[in-house]
Amino acid sequence: MSKDNKSGGKPATDKSPKDTHYATLRRAHRDAKRERGEIPTPPPQKRKRGGEDWKAPALTADQVYLYGLHTVRAAIENPERKNVKLTVTQNALARLEIDAGQLGIPVEIVSPQDIDKVLGPDAIHQGVMLETRPLPLRRLEALKDSPLLLVLDQVTDPHNVGAIMRSAVAFNAGAVITTQRHSPIESGVLAKSASGALELIPYIQITNLADALGELHRLGFFSIGLDSEGPAPIEGTFSGEKVALVLGSEGKGLRQKTRETVSALARLDMPGAIKSLNVSNAAAIAMYAARLHLKK
Repeated sequence: MSKDNKSGGKPATDKSPKDTHYATLRRAHRDAKRERGEIPTPPPQKRKRGGEDWKAPALTADQVYLYGLHTVRAAIENPERKNVKLTVTQNALARLEIDAGQLGIPVEIVSPQDIDKVLGPDAIHQGVMLETRPLPLRRLEALKDSPLLLVLDQVTDPHNVGAIMRSAVAFNAGAVITTQRHSPIESGVLAKSASGALELIPYIQITNLADALGELHRLGFFSIGLDSEGPAPIEGTFSGEKVALVLGSEGKGLRQKTRETVSALARLDMPGAIKSLNVSNAAAIAMYAARLHLKK
């Protein structure tokens, strides 16, 4: 027994209101850093909540569930979003810092376990889930005035695509263009990985990548395919005032048809022992190099 207990005081394990307040601030600060991608999310195996028999609900083509404080807040603030329903815990509603009465959609107060039943035990939803509609479709023609575009050749991992979207917003790219097949659709996982970027940049899915590149060429874009064995470093390959950077899938890289269609192939020169990077890292470096060229 501790001295506090012997003297009739509070047990040593009791937390004062001050301790609880600072713990709440630390938790909010940590959550915010995770939302921005500055610290890793705990691996799923550390946070399972007895959902081994969980099955994803069947969704219609116009039904999307977004989750996470930052993701949902960004979606609510996006005037192009058509939202359907907000499902939220009382605590998360306070942390969203929104006026629920002004949303114009139903708001249901639930427990975290109620959201787990819809999203599954591994979704880090932070007590908030938004049912919404997919964002409006956009055409390539609308991008003719954008000096920088990102084109993805069958990049399948939504976490990578989300990270690429965040970088694309940071470098003020006009859109992220990808294929309809072998690419992630608009979803909660993609939106959470993008940490709000899905609401800030067009995500355009096309049926035929070679045809889309041809249209971009007609719109005045010089397309550069990133390849670890490209004939020249990327910084010496840029040309013109509009650039479309083309990156291939994890592992396989660019498809042969894509290689034949781009204006040029280029590589990222890396002097170290490792000669290839994760596609999201490569995209960020390539966009930085493109911005240096476009500023000239």
